[in-house]
Amino acid sequence: MVLYLIVTGMIIVFFVAPAWFAFRREEAEARVLLDEAMAAGTHEPSTIYPWVNPSLCMGSGTCVSVCPEDAVLQVVEGRARLVNGSECVGHGVCAAACPTQAIELRFGTERRGVDIPALDSEFQTNVPGIYVVGELGGMGLIANAVRQGVEAVGYIAGTLPKRVGGALDIIIVGGGPAGIGASLEATRRGLSHVVIEQDELGGSIRHFPRQKIVMSHGLTLPGLPPVASATISKEELVDLLLNAAAEAKLPICERETVLSVSRLSDGVFEVQTSKRFPRAMRVLLAVGRRGSPRKLGVAGEDLSKVAYRLLDPELIQHSHVLVVGGGDSAIEAACSIADYPTNRVTIAYRGDNFGRAKAGNRARLEAAVAAGSLVVMWKSEVSSITPDRVFLTTPEGEKVIPNDLVFVFAGGVLPTSFLLAAGVEVERHFGERVETLDSTHGHE
Repeated sequence: MVLYLIVTGMIIVFFVAPAWFAFRREEAEARVLLDEAMAAGTHEPSTIYPWVNPSLCMGSGTCVSVCPEDAVLQVVEGRARLVNGSECVGHGVCAAACPTQAIELRFGTERRGVDIPALDSEFQTNVPGIYVVGELGGMGLIANAVRQGVEAVGYIAGTLPKRVGGALDIIIVGGGPAGIGASLEATRRGLSHVVIEQDELGGSIRHFPRQKIVMSHGLTLPGLPPVASATISKEELVDLLLNAAAEAKLPICERETVLSVSRLSDGVFEVQTSKRFPRAMRVLLAVGRRGSPRKLGVAGEDLSKVAYRLLDPELIQHSHVLVVGGGDSAIEAACSIADYPTNRVTIAYRGDNFGRAKAGNRARLEAAVAAGSLVVMWKSEVSSITPDRVFLTTPEGEKVIPNDLVFVFAGGVLPTSFLLAAGVEVERHFGERVETLDSTHGHE
């Protein structure tokens, strides 16, 4: 009996107690992270995020350990909690690894709705024959968008009807990663198709700043060896897509805008572009959610000094620059320009924090502000732009600052009207609550 008590005591002292104290310390640290995230606004997700059912969660921490991003989930008070929602990019590995199936991926929150086309498990919309993959369907992670494009083509191939007249098998709209992945898979399967891209191959990735890290994990394209690089920059990804497209001789039509999609009486889809009217048995929409740049709608916005993307920050010198926006793109652009000491950079943002931005970008911004190379104007909005000035509305009244260049990063106008015109049902997700948009962009 005495030996039993001694052994039990040793187990408690050397194993149970340290584990308990370590667990309590981790929970205390997780609570601090949660409080900091809520104070900074980073607990709010941008689009997709893991929702944890508290009645099923057992607090094992498996979801925390498998997540490759920065503290998206943490165990707080014995249950997994969403901490840095803005860091979530939709890997979905947390949901797959949860031993009690307590996690599901959701879009939007009670305060911030997200528009998503209604899709079935095969990425098909309510209009039979029209499919949506990638960012437009809510999947912003590049590797997953490519996978969706490949899988969607597989589903299409399995149900593809006999071609009518001179129609193609598939028209793929969008030449970004999802569209290229879909085209490679269509080529591998011998399906006749064309990729229509309104800009250049690579899509919206080409608009990112130079050397921006666009992927932190590997990538697999159909017919090519997996890319296992720890980080992939914008240039590396674009080169990868260009080389893959050239080697496979993909039928890509650049600088051609798709205006509408309609289904004809014989079941064939006719796609109106800025150049022609191609037809196909199936249409795969692999476009981004940014659509056309969202404009400010103020006087002077049509001046040549106003732009909506930044490609070459090193070309900007000795300039007064205003960056408008509060997301990652705005912060990255402002910091890149501020890296050159002859510039004077100001960020104007209507909010009071950069909660939507990633932690690394916020840290970079704070360092630039501390160094005096960048100024942030909170709760400010541009009221008008002149050739050498910008007028802003602030809580303290109107302010006027000297200006040579304006970069606007206010997001994009989603192609909701385009989808609704094609008959595609669009849902606005508020977490658990879902509303259906009607043809006038209202709610049914």
